[in-house]
Amino acid sequence: MSNKSQPISIYLTSRFKKDLSKLAKRFRSIRQDLAPLIDQLQGGETPGDLISGVKYQIFKVRLKNSDIQKGKSAGYRILYYVKKETKIVLWQSVISCEN
Repeated sequence: MSNKSQPISIYLTSRFKKDLSKLAKRFRSIRQDLAPLIDQLQGGETPGDLISGVKYQIFKVRLKNSDIQKGKSAGYRILYYVKKETKIVLWQSVISCEN
């Protein structure tokens, strides 16, 4: 996905926003941890693993949780889908997988 002529819009679902607000109370750096992903998406990259067997282009990406100092495996899981070449939706809950 590399469309340099039009800017890429990132949309957050209401569920994503709610989960983000809830987790931000516990993990203060969550917004800074998400910033590189947003930058990558706006730059036309599609980081993460493509989920097969679904109708849409849905990706799962792991992000480091800098508040728990453990790495990506103990961090966040973000699901997003590419709605159009110029529109990406952060769709599924932000989940912290700390153990």
